[in-house]
Amino acid sequence: MALPQRRPPRREVEEPYRINERIQARQVRVVGENVEQGIYEIDKARAMAKAQSLDLVEISPNASPPVCRIVDYSKFKYEQKKKQKEIKANAQKVVIKEIRFGPNTDDHDFEFKLKHAINFLKEGAKVKAYVQFVGRAIVFKDRGFQLLDRFAKGLEEYGKVEAEPKLEGKRMSMFLAPKVVIKK
Repeated sequence: MALPQRRPPRREVEEPYRINERIQARQVRVVGENVEQGIYEIDKARAMAKAQSLDLVEISPNASPPVCRIVDYSKFKYEQKKKQKEIKANAQKVVIKEIRFGPNTDDHDFEFKLKHAINFLKEGAKVKAYVQFVGRAIVFKDRGFQLLDRFAKGLEEYGKVEAEPKLEGKRMSMFLAPKVVIKK
């Protein structure tokens, strides 16, 4: 005999806003288009929304009295989602580029890496410059400090030091951020 299959319980989607009968306040401040704005009893506000075949949506529950808008709820949710998407798209993503040195980096290699760092900073990326000490090279910590200091001085007009050189294990690193250029 086969056992009856059990279905998982249905999960109801939690709405971000209270609408119509879910609004619990006695009085609300009503705003919206084609509506006389003001403070109304909740029953009168619901009736006003129903008369226009729209929903009463609580947009500011912490206000005193709570602020409600008479709108089409599905359209309102769509516009809120669109705004969130736009905000996310306009948010700047921080890119970190790494530049690696050895304690005995030659002048030519240093200049080459400096040019790359200048390009990264011009593009708006942050730069993490580090000196990797291998084996017994850790005894030359002062060379690492000198190298990173010289690197920071070479990039003074393109970026600023965000974190001073710091030794962590066998790696000495520092961060540089691009200078903000004010456009007129």
